[in-house]
Amino acid sequence: MESSTNMAEGLTACYSLDAAKSRFLVRASASGLLSAFGHNPSIAIRNFTGEARFSPEAPEQSSLHLKIDAASLAVTGEVNEKDRHEMERVMREDVLETDHYPEIRFDSSAIQASKITEGMYRAQIGGKLFLHGVERGLEVGCNVTMRDDSLRANGDFSIRQTDYRIRLVTIAGGGLKLKDELKFTFDIVAHRKRETAGD
Repeated sequence: MESSTNMAEGLTACYSLDAAKSRFLVRASASGLLSAFGHNPSIAIRNFTGEARFSPEAPEQSSLHLKIDAASLAVTGEVNEKDRHEMERVMREDVLETDHYPEIRFDSSAIQASKITEGMYRAQIGGKLFLHGVERGLEVGCNVTMRDDSLRANGDFSIRQTDYRIRLVTIAGGGLKLKDELKFTFDIVAHRKRETAGD
């Protein structure tokens, strides 16, 4: 007779993250002269890959692995091209140092989830964030929606740049100073992987 653990594993579905159909944003608060004109940068994470496994019957067996191309981050919103170019240059060269740290990674270590209604769950994802050569624990809360062939997760979390040895920089000749806290919001879509004969 099949054990309960094996039965739960059999109900775990595997999904590939779809960056093109997802929204992943970073919002930075600013101080300084230009902040009075609404210059609080919004940064889109354009390029990421990853895999999610989710078991509604045994959430503790679920997992998430995410890799972000650090150079793919781009400033969005109502910013003139000169300021946008300068912000992106500073972000890549002075903040993220993408030549030295090209990848940002998150690997889950523990997931808890409770059912809200049919196909919808509230999840708490604990894991490690690898950023700028530093590894730190991170807790992410999100809502998860399951459909026949897709999974959708949306939520938010915050980090402090100085926790990852990122120095706080100024932009536009010192007129814009970014604060330590960065706020992330995400609405990520993933598609179920097709089973193969070897699975």
